[in-house]
Amino acid sequence: MVKAIGSLVLALLMATTLYAADDVVTAVHGAVTKIDSGTKTVVVKTADGTEHSLHFVAKTTVHGTDAAATDSWHGLKEGSEVVAHYTTRGTEDTAVEIDKVGKDGLKTTDGAIKDINRGGKTLVVKTADGTEETFRLTGHATEDAGKDIAKGSEKGARVTVYYTEDAGKKVAHFFEKI
Repeated sequence: MVKAIGSLVLALLMATTLYAADDVVTAVHGAVTKIDSGTKTVVVKTADGTEHSLHFVAKTTVHGTDAAATDSWHGLKEGSEVVAHYTTRGTEDTAVEIDKVGKDGLKTTDGAIKDINRGGKTLVVKTADGTEETFRLTGHATEDAGKDIAKGSEKGARVTVYYTEDAGKKVAHFFEKI
């Protein structure tokens, strides 16, 4: 009986691990090229020309826009600069969160990483004028942002940080190598 229960627990843990692996969040930075309310998709084109077609669902959150806007989807329009966080399940990419960059959206700053502590969810960046800015990393930023920077060589890497301010603290939602 104990062996059967142990086997069942092991099988459940393995299934949970496989399920969790499907829910890895990835981020993409680019411009919205198409919004289709009928198919519930938004297409984001990155600087290298790659287009990402993302499905949006009731749980998809949008930050930095006027959610009550009637001429667009949650205030997003074609041409809006965004950072989209999404998961992939099978062949379908589903938007978890879309952050508008620019006016009323995420702010940006460029600099070199002085310190990054993913466990402590902090990032310190030294800007061109020598100022050090400290950011608290969101869960998405902790897990996904800066993946293009080789582990161990983060310090000194030049990045753009996309952030908001909350109670006087800077909160990084995403950062990418320049």
